[in-house]
Amino acid sequence: MRIAVVSDIHANLAALEAVLAHAAASGRVDGVWNTGDCVGYGPQPGECIARMREAGAVWVAGNHERAATGAISTDEFNPQAAASAIWTAARLSADEKSFLDSLPETASQPDFTLVHGTLRWPIWEYLSDYDSARAQLSLQSTPFAVVGHTHVPMVVVEDERSDKGCEMRRLKAGEVIDLSREHRLVLNPGSVGQPRDGDHRASYGIYDSEAATFTLHRVEYEITATQRLMEDAGLPAWLIERLAIGR
Repeated sequence: MRIAVVSDIHANLAALEAVLAHAAASGRVDGVWNTGDCVGYGPQPGECIARMREAGAVWVAGNHERAATGAISTDEFNPQAAASAIWTAARLSADEKSFLDSLPETASQPDFTLVHGTLRWPIWEYLSDYDSARAQLSLQSTPFAVVGHTHVPMVVVEDERSDKGCEMRRLKAGEVIDLSREHRLVLNPGSVGQPRDGDHRASYGIYDSEAATFTLHRVEYEITATQRLMEDAGLPAWLIERLAIGR
């Protein structure tokens, strides 16, 4: 089984299509796992929702799915994120909002748990330090988990010998992670639509169950096409500019 693992698409259809095409070009894709924030920031929320539904994605909610339907307020969002959430909410249909509201905050797949943030705080907590990593592992009943939210590709490896309880590091393009079950792991595929690790290329992973591997990929896409749509929509300038610098 070969699964495309995506997160933080953020209504960037050009990036999403580039990722799905890249995944298909290298072999049969048997499914898609999406760890949330398909909407928000970007200019094509409805199109990205439709694409993920068409792909039959296993999908968990992020904070932007919840904000887009009014399930949570935007009080904790920064001004640019709040503005984009309000813009997104005004453009989604009742059916699209109902679908987003139906998304669970965690999902289980064989050997894997999917969550946007952490199991301690599923839609809000960034798994970006050792405290949040330990909290995630303490609640994780599966050998592996996939998270999103930080927009940075990363792996956390449980290590009881370490005084931190685990080790964590960023993942590089093309890096292959062995899923041999020797240690429990947490994987972050990075962001499809708005990377924040200094690399503007769309980021995603491929989980190969037969090879027992997770491989991180980076894909070029037509950033200017998305930026033009964002400009036409009147979305905040910083959200437009950051796509080109991966921040």
